[in-house]
Amino acid sequence: MIAGIIWNFNPQIFENSPTPNWYGILFVTGLIIGYYVIKRMFKSENIPEAWLDKLLIYVVVATIVGARLGHVFFYDWGYYKDHLNEIIKIWEGGLASHGGAIAIWISLWLYSKYVTKKKMWWILDRIVAPIAIAGAFIRFGNLVNHEIVGDPTDMPWGFMFMRESISNMVEVNGELVHVFRHPTQLYEAFGYIMLFVLLLWMYWKTDAKKKSGLMFGVFLIILFGWRIFVEFFKVGQAARDDYLLFNTGQWLSVPFVIAGIAIVWLAMKGKLKEA
Repeated sequence: MIAGIIWNFNPQIFENSPTPNWYGILFVTGLIIGYYVIKRMFKSENIPEAWLDKLLIYVVVATIVGARLGHVFFYDWGYYKDHLNEIIKIWEGGLASHGGAIAIWISLWLYSKYVTKKKMWWILDRIVAPIAIAGAFIRFGNLVNHEIVGDPTDMPWGFMFMRESISNMVEVNGELVHVFRHPTQLYEAFGYIMLFVLLLWMYWKTDAKKKSGLMFGVFLIILFGWRIFVEFFKVGQAARDDYLLFNTGQWLSVPFVIAGIAIVWLAMKGKLKEA
């Protein structure tokens, strides 16, 4: 009797061809959905279409470059310092949301300064829902890539990742075998989808967008708070995670949660202004 789900999905669309692959398609799908969400927001506020086109360029470049460099430097510099040519191989997976968050922050500061001429809070409150749904699709991409797997579990929804890294396999009677694991990619993805729905509700059904910084603060608290929780079920992505009380992903998430709490408090007090 199978105690879970045998996951042997082939991440390659065409055998022996690294690109295109399902990870890339899911990544782009998330960006496209996010694009149309913010396009509708801009249209409802009569924002120039040129602003949207420039925003797409700023965010896409920041997401790809920042998330990739975040993975390289936060999690696996010991490997990449000796394989610099592999840093550009994003189609093989390996993106860190914390690196993406930092890069997006920088890109939106530049976007606000040179395009909208508004305070950053204006665009931050409108970009968070698209980022949440894009993040969900990136986690679906991690699932098809058999990466960022969870700890072993006997829960009936456990996944046995048949193409996972050999370093994640478990030794039984002197032989390396696959075991059922928490599908932490799905845990994160579903959390991000719920956050996406919440942020859309706040934007369209409440006056949250009139309180500068509120939606952005809520986004930081929930997204990175959820990340801290899910990490308790996840295999550490850095070698040092084996002996840390909090793993790397959790430590990197804490400052974002604290910042989110402070931003929500300031927003509710009306201390953050768009212009």
